Amino acid sequence: MQRAQVENLYVEAMVLADEAHAAFAAQRDLGDVRRDGVMQISLACESLKTTTRLMHVIAWLLHRRAMMAGDPGAGPHDSAARIGEPVAADWDVCAGFDASVRRIIASSERLFERIAGLEAGWDAPQAATPVQRLLAQLEARL
Repeated sequence: MQRAQVENLYVEAMVLADEAHAAFAAQRDLGDVRRDGVMQISLACESLKTTTRLMHVIAWLLHRRAMMAGDPGAGPHDSAARIGEPVAADWDVCAGFDASVRRIIASSERLFERIAGLEAGWDAPQAATPVQRLLAQLEARL
């Protein structure tokens, strides 16, 4: 199940990255933004934050793929094995953007949070099943 989950999240992240590119480009090309230097800089900053957030997610997912495939170069202690700290959007600044851009930013934050939650769950020690406990008892007697 984890493999399918990683694949689905990877597709979701790539689609969101394409949508982000298109939405930020469209916002940048609107007349209001082109005439307002502060808005241009704000849009560029939030675009970079969103892109960074999504690239961290994609790198994490690619690393998980490699680990699941048994790639010896993809260890659990590599820097890509950790999602890291989130880069939060400045929602006061984002209020001036189109709804489509705000939706992309919010979606990227939610995706990042989901990945962080998965990472925490996958790294947590798993309780042994009854069968695993029985096998451990049998091994201890041998």
